[in-house]
Amino acid sequence: MPNNVIRVGNVEIMSLSDGMLEFDLCNFFPTIPEDSWQGHESDLTEEHKVRFNLGSFLIRSQGRTILVDTGLGPKPADAPDVPWGQLMRDFQDNGVRPDEVDMVVMTHLHRDHVGWNLMPEGERYVPTFPNARYWMSTKDWEACRQPEIQPQRFPNAPSCVWPLADLGLIELMDGEHTITPELTALPTPGHTPGHVSILITSQGERALVLGDAAHNPVQLHETDWVSRADMDPEVTRHTRRILMERLEREEIIVAAGHFKAPGFGKVVRLQGRRYWQVL
Repeated sequence: MPNNVIRVGNVEIMSLSDGMLEFDLCNFFPTIPEDSWQGHESDLTEEHKVRFNLGSFLIRSQGRTILVDTGLGPKPADAPDVPWGQLMRDFQDNGVRPDEVDMVVMTHLHRDHVGWNLMPEGERYVPTFPNARYWMSTKDWEACRQPEIQPQRFPNAPSCVWPLADLGLIELMDGEHTITPELTALPTPGHTPGHVSILITSQGERALVLGDAAHNPVQLHETDWVSRADMDPEVTRHTRRILMERLEREEIIVAAGHFKAPGFGKVVRLQGRRYWQVL
């Protein structure tokens, strides 16, 4: 089996990527002094930057093909020379066609999770995944339409999210929501109001697609470390604290889209600290 594929009971999870981004520490974690990263150098690049995979997960479950998150999207010609905009190429390299996807589930509506939802065609938009319906939380749908926060927090919503409503392709989720008999959306708010993580349960085995409940492995232990992207820092801290305790206690497999690809691992404790154990 390829190293970007795992099985959880009868469910297959394939890790895909739209590329990667890097940020200065003081940019992405502005409230964390740089010297606080001493001892965590393995979670940084050689230049002491944070590197994020732009991960998506293709899940095959009970005859359904479900894509969780759709990356940052096509890279404009005038964009900086950074390696993103690669999801469709990764689809092709893994022998997957966009028309195989019949459900797109978004953990939240930030720009790097919705970028390939739609493609421009003349003056209109068409779905990149033509046979899919698109699932999102009601709270994030409402938040991304608020004019006082949309431009800063959901800048590509007008092109990557809003047109889905005109196309009649949106499915809204409220609270804990059963997507399929093997997939459940669990509210993990804070990063956005309606952020969800996706729990996969099959044949007594479990995995969780993390979303942005954590961006870097350091946050498994330093659960209070919030990023500039977290919309409600206090709720984020509370959510992450409870979630990491559960992932450690119940030994749930984790699919982390922003960790180093393919992003499969577990939360383990060693000498009083939590660590990321790669599968």
